[in-house]
Amino acid sequence: MALIIQKFGGTSVGDADRIRAVSDYVARTRRKGDQVVVVVSAMGKTTDDLIRLSKEVSKTHPGRELDMLLTAGERISMALMCMALADQGVPSVSFTGSQAGIITDTDHTKAKILEIRPDRLFEALSEGKVPVVAGFQGVSTEKDVTTLGRGGSDTTAVALAAALGADRCEIYTDVSGVFTADPRVVPNAHKISKISFEEMLEIAASGGRVLALRSVEFARNFHVPLHVRSSFTWEPGTIVQEEDETMEQAVVSAISHDITEVKVTITGVPDKPGIAARVFREIANRNINVDMIVQNTSHEGATDISFTVPQSDMASSLEITRSIALDIGAGESYADSGIGRVSLIGAGMKSHPGITATMFETLALHGINIEMISTSPIRISCVVRQEAVEDAVRALHDAFEL
Repeated sequence: MALIIQKFGGTSVGDADRIRAVSDYVARTRRKGDQVVVVVSAMGKTTDDLIRLSKEVSKTHPGRELDMLLTAGERISMALMCMALADQGVPSVSFTGSQAGIITDTDHTKAKILEIRPDRLFEALSEGKVPVVAGFQGVSTEKDVTTLGRGGSDTTAVALAAALGADRCEIYTDVSGVFTADPRVVPNAHKISKISFEEMLEIAASGGRVLALRSVEFARNFHVPLHVRSSFTWEPGTIVQEEDETMEQAVVSAISHDITEVKVTITGVPDKPGIAARVFREIANRNINVDMIVQNTSHEGATDISFTVPQSDMASSLEITRSIALDIGAGESYADSGIGRVSLIGAGMKSHPGITATMFETLALHGINIEMISTSPIRISCVVRQEAVEDAVRALHDAFEL
């Protein structure tokens, strides 16, 4: 008998019909003799609707109260799922994040899990019940409700799989797995049957939206194999696991893209030790994630520094950089929201020279200018103009014959 964590995203439980379909699938899994723990997201666009409602009510959104509001969506889903399971003859019990023992830090709206105390989940399993856990949430060390940020239900599922010693963690969504590129951009993109944690991390970090980055980090750190699959077709999807010799070492496994970042530039920065450290320490202190960084060659003792951040952090980043620019005698600070990022990912890139050259030649052939570049052993990313992103993805998908 296996213990399986099954996580169902917002589209998977988007309405009453979808909830009944999911409950039927959970019941069938149970009839095979396996134990199941279900993790649910809020129904459909519930979280977006709650955020919009908060903006209509007030311009001020204290983190604690916003978290209290947003966690309501998952609580609705978990209760409805238990009701649907009752119709299937499956005993179940719902748990909020705090009831499930998910302890987080105190960083509201993007808290990090510190530990899980799963005693109540083990107790429910021992009684033959299916625990249904609200994703995306926990309770802080100060006993306040917290949320885990976008994609937090994935993180909840993987964390529970690690804490419970589950045999596998299945992530159900509206796509049938991880593809070589976004099928909406590249119609002939194909599904990848197996991929390594390291490749999946790079895909998630560079714009792939199938899995949340923090959930993949959790899975890698705690050796939790993931199975990404569709709750609409129930077909086998993509296995995300430790890299081994049986996995195909594709030179390029996938192409991802991201148009949700902005480039922030500070001009005329004094070229002396400690200035960059100060800028990025202030950015880090505001919990803003910086991705790509470029510093121009110094000219007459001054340089320009550019870096990319999520669009949601643009205002905070400009506030910080403009304050520092005034203090250190730098020039202006501005943001460019018209950029996008295109990335090649593949474990085989480590041992195959020429990938970078082919990427640059392909973009040049299609008249696409590169503004910023960053690399890792298994990834190459280029910032281009936002309107050129989809053309770049299609051109690279063809060039590397994915």
